[in-house]
Amino acid sequence: MNTQQLIEFLLSRRSIRKYRNEPVPLDLLIKIVDVARYAPSAMNSQPWEFVIVTDQEVKNRLASIYPWRQPLYDAPAGIVVLCNENTSPYAEQDCSAATMYILLATHALGLGATWHGVKEKEAKKIREILNVPKDVKPFAIISIGWPNEKPEPGSRKPVEEITHLNRYGNKMKLG
Repeated sequence: MNTQQLIEFLLSRRSIRKYRNEPVPLDLLIKIVDVARYAPSAMNSQPWEFVIVTDQEVKNRLASIYPWRQPLYDAPAGIVVLCNENTSPYAEQDCSAATMYILLATHALGLGATWHGVKEKEAKKIREILNVPKDVKPFAIISIGWPNEKPEPGSRKPVEEITHLNRYGNKMKLG
């Protein structure tokens, strides 16, 4: 794969919220987690752990805590990203990187995914559902399945609007 193909791969990833009613093989889910563990982390702390969820009842219980839960109900699988904040002062950033690696690995395997963020009220319920210890924080849930949609890219702000050179306020002038 050349540089342009890699760029196109990154630009073609979308959040997929509709899935075919077809299971995702466990070996693919394990491959996704295997890729995620190579995400960068401060001081190589690797503060993450993962729970692969394929059991429909568990998935439904997890989905029930979200107001925007339909993708998680419909997805044949999910991966819960857990973050041990005691391992690094940058654990949340590290777990964000691991979550992004999950999304990219999923896309590379032809699967679709959506990142569901976790706030404290959801974290408490996730801990109960998955039996997660109190010192480990539920960070994200990724719904995963075979895509049953092909969303168009959303609009993006122009580079000139969001980029500064050397100091904030020194906007880039391109073209």
